[in-house]
Amino acid sequence: MAEFIQVSNVEDGTRLLRWFLRHFPSMPQREFYKLCRGGQIRVNSKRVRGQEILRTDDMIRVPPTIMGYAVARKKTESGELFSLTDLENLRKCIIHNDADIVVFNKPAGLAVQGGTGIKKSVDKMAAALFPYDKISLVHRLDKETSGLLVVAKSQRAAQILSEQFQSKIAHKEYLALLNGDVNPRAGTIDNYMLKGQVFDEPTRLNKGAGPRPQRAITEYKVLGSAAGCVSWVWFSPKTGRTHQLRLHSAYSLGAPIVGDSLYAVRSNTGGALCSMLETNNLFLFAYKLTFQHPATGRLITLRAAVPEFMQPVMKLLELKLP
Repeated sequence: MAEFIQVSNVEDGTRLLRWFLRHFPSMPQREFYKLCRGGQIRVNSKRVRGQEILRTDDMIRVPPTIMGYAVARKKTESGELFSLTDLENLRKCIIHNDADIVVFNKPAGLAVQGGTGIKKSVDKMAAALFPYDKISLVHRLDKETSGLLVVAKSQRAAQILSEQFQSKIAHKEYLALLNGDVNPRAGTIDNYMLKGQVFDEPTRLNKGAGPRPQRAITEYKVLGSAAGCVSWVWFSPKTGRTHQLRLHSAYSLGAPIVGDSLYAVRSNTGGALCSMLETNNLFLFAYKLTFQHPATGRLITLRAAVPEFMQPVMKLLELKLP
């Protein structure tokens, strides 16, 4: 039986042939055109020739004979088997898309980069969504962290954007709910990190041979609090160390991010609020990102919608966005 697939808003303007080659990358073009001529492939029940421009919500008839060519049958290098549903879910996370970059509102729990033991990752899935582009990561988010992630579509764009993130021309802002009352209410954290530990001095672990602790700088501001035991905090990292915001929250501010099982300390909360904050979701969200477009040089500022799992807590505690 034929399957009907609806065109998403990020696919608006895509030619029918290109759409099929994205969803069914191993399908020969000659077979595609043969099916068009035979009326097996249709758009909104109308016969097509293959070069039609698709629009949002168009319904594409996909004959069952080509389902074997779907992305779901194409394994990545890590052995992952993506389904069309997986890819469509990631496609729905796109908040900006053009010829040079694609920006996702990455969900919590999805790894950014594939590797040993990692089944699903943004880099591999983005490559499947955009098979004719050279997909490259230019910065990272922890698997548990949700929010804005920029991916380059060409080598030139990747080089320009990577330099922006390394030189801090690109500006990242995060929001987090911390398990504790943070004081002082604003400031700059400036210390050193190495292997998940925080140090005041860079030489503490450098008495013998081995890696030197790296400087870690974060600006923060408390935007609100509730019950005197949780804090709603804005973060702006000035360096990019592994787990920097999580470590600075837990050890420098003495208030770990809610849902952070890796760096959690004994909870200050009690009663109903304590039960509400017992979650496997990390309440750290990359909500705002400013950078220069790699092709035009134009300054772009993007904001992402708050993850669904954070919204009820924000509403209950009356927490606001900056």
